Amino acid sequence: MDWTSNQAIAVYILLGVVAAAVVAFLVLKKTVRTRLTTQRQIEADPDINEWLVIFDWSNKILYVPLILISIIAGILVASGVDPAWVGGVWFVVLLLNFLVGEYEINMKVIIIGLLCIALLLLWLHLLGWVEGFVKIFRNISVALNETAYFLVAVLGLLAIGISWVKGLFFYVALTPNYMNIQEGPTETGEHIGQEDYNSRVNTQDFLERLMGFGRIIIIFKDRKRQPMSMLVWGIRRKAASLEAIRGTISVEQHLRGGAAGEPVVRTSTVPEPESESAGDVPPGDG
Repeated sequence: MDWTSNQAIAVYILLGVVAAAVVAFLVLKKTVRTRLTTQRQIEADPDINEWLVIFDWSNKILYVPLILISIIAGILVASGVDPAWVGGVWFVVLLLNFLVGEYEINMKVIIIGLLCIALLLLWLHLLGWVEGFVKIFRNISVALNETAYFLVAVLGLLAIGISWVKGLFFYVALTPNYMNIQEGPTETGEHIGQEDYNSRVNTQDFLERLMGFGRIIIIFKDRKRQPMSMLVWGIRRKAASLEAIRGTISVEQHLRGGAAGEPVVRTSTVPEPESESAGDVPPGDG
């Protein structure tokens, strides 16, 4: 075996990268603070009953349907199915997924869009142009090989994976007493009291909500700071947790306000003067 060949050098590089990764893991194991570590610490705290740890997913997470269709399309093309037919279906999914990912579409927009399509088809039917209009879409053929479909899926999964890894170090932890904004792999972050921010849930995007996503928005009392908007998955459960945190804060504020508003009964410490009787008159000089 030639220890100086290109293959040997490639093996040396691979072993060096693996060794560096192991050393970095052992060194940073006790210093790195991740979202998962914070979740375990808060969950183990007996004084905290309601809490929520969230991070901002990339909008690429909304392209999961396209990723799944790309994998299926690659398998079908590799199996010998007509590439033009598979590409046409894939292109329609791509177009719809793009609209979902890039634009906020609520029920009102969907209803208006369907009415516009129905009106267009009615107008084309009156003119006798429906068949020609449909032929336009029949002529659209996107013929890709299986490698292209798998490449699209891999790139989408890579973008989602990077977003998840970033969320390990950039996240927000909410409790009834405070909010902690984490901005790095160590304890670098910002601690904000519960009286200095408000929160709300935005699920106006119907298709986004249909996929289980929604947005939690943090609004700071300091108007100089821009609100934080985070795309989260499992919005139903996280909205319930956020509502429970709000309820705990409201109860605590009510109790503090009631204690401060109770009337204070003050008692005098000055003794009352004793009443003088006839027998208590001091004797005179004669």
